[in-house]
Amino acid sequence: MAQLYDHEIAVIGAGPGGIAAGVKLIRAGLDDFVILERADDVGGSWHENHYPGLSVDIPALAYQYSFARKADWSRVFPRGAEVKAYHVEVARRFGLYPRLRFGAEVMRQEWDDHRHVWRLHLAGGGEVTARYVISAVGAFVNPKADPGIPGLLDYHGKVQRPSAWDDDYDYRGKRVAVIGTGASSVQIVPALARSVASLTVFQRTPVWSLPKPDAQVPGAVQAVLRIPGVQAGIHGGVLVAVDLILRAGVAAPMWLARPALRTIDTVAIGAYRRYLRRVVRDPETAAALTPHYGPIAKRPTMSGYTFAFNRDNVALVTDPIRRITANGIETDAGTRHEFDMIVLATGYEVFSDPETYRPGMILGRNGFDLSTFFDEHGLQAYQSVALPRLPNRWMLVGPYSWTGSGWHAFVEMTADHAVRAITEARRRQATRVEVRQAVHDAYHERIHRKAAFLRYYLADLNGHVPTYYRNSQGDTTYIRPSGFFEARRGNQRFPLDDYEYTSLHTALAAGRSNGKAASTQSATA
Repeated sequence: MAQLYDHEIAVIGAGPGGIAAGVKLIRAGLDDFVILERADDVGGSWHENHYPGLSVDIPALAYQYSFARKADWSRVFPRGAEVKAYHVEVARRFGLYPRLRFGAEVMRQEWDDHRHVWRLHLAGGGEVTARYVISAVGAFVNPKADPGIPGLLDYHGKVQRPSAWDDDYDYRGKRVAVIGTGASSVQIVPALARSVASLTVFQRTPVWSLPKPDAQVPGAVQAVLRIPGVQAGIHGGVLVAVDLILRAGVAAPMWLARPALRTIDTVAIGAYRRYLRRVVRDPETAAALTPHYGPIAKRPTMSGYTFAFNRDNVALVTDPIRRITANGIETDAGTRHEFDMIVLATGYEVFSDPETYRPGMILGRNGFDLSTFFDEHGLQAYQSVALPRLPNRWMLVGPYSWTGSGWHAFVEMTADHAVRAITEARRRQATRVEVRQAVHDAYHERIHRKAAFLRYYLADLNGHVPTYYRNSQGDTTYIRPSGFFEARRGNQRFPLDDYEYTSLHTALAAGRSNGKAASTQSATA
């Protein structure tokens, strides 16, 4: 029979997940694959983002692959360029570059049940067919194109976005505004404050931000980290600690969890308020920077952000923005601010929001549209990676997926899941592998029930604060309500018969048989 596809496996995305998938495929002997990447190099967010102050917000020991541990990180929290270089080096070391196809943005994924292949339609035309698809699209899918502020197109100055920073623009001595207080903003603000004439931060929601205990890593420490097992042991200890905390939350009865979470938030907010009074000189600014929500209701951050407001050239504005004008920003109070540059640190489309999945973007068996399904039934997936009626397809970052670990540890386990399922399908000489509906439904019912404490914390106790930990449907599909080790076991040791395996030859034969039977019945009638 002629080849029915261009590649046996297509991986979508060459960020941390795509690199992990590629290495796992090679190690499993699955050589016929391509990695489709919309950018012009690997690294994902670490390639797209190169704004001032960019660095990792967790220690490097927890932000690397288990199969490519790096002992000579220059800092505890490496800068963005070093993290990007790490991903490039790993991709080269494991021979992924010959399998990479850059400038290939997948716009639509369509299952062909007659051939048991996926048709991947690319931007600008063209199509790639593959028997299996591993979606390695990350957590932050696309920058929000529209910040929802009127007048942006009228602005005559320079607009900068964290994901598309213009390094050629000289902002030194300029009047600069930063809109937003998320993870990008808290890094950009202290980096810009040292060299601009004035910096104004427009805050909708105050952010939790503590000093980052960053430092250079001495050569002696690097030497110790090169000893086999040292890095794995340290990282494993951290994972155990996080695992125990998350498991405690899942296991606690709601009658106990509710008052405990309320107390924790109250104590934490009070302590942080006192901290800000000590480190921020202006009392009004310190009060305005104090969050009115719990410390993990939004992504907590570490940087020199709060200290930047002690500089004479840095100001905080909490009055809502009415519109962007030709020369700057006008607030609801009617105050006009003039700026040479505006930084839009206004967030991303996130994997846990149903709106991220456009109608017609992912089409499965028998007319299944992932966007419609998520919109009507909420986000869900077996072990966060697979759905019925989406055969031969796995997503490395899916509903209820983040376990509190670094992203690399997480995408490795979901890549292991996809590789194990593909390997078993090949062993059974199957051409279609699909998670069973009953298995999927039982898993989702269990994971949704276990997430009750998260829904209380994020949707009830802290429902007043915008956060991507809670999606537009009020669900907490960003976080997996189980420990890291339970999630890893589920992805690496799932029962193989949780999937249904079908051969194209068998399916065609069954179809012909059914057709003959139908013809006979028609003739008899």
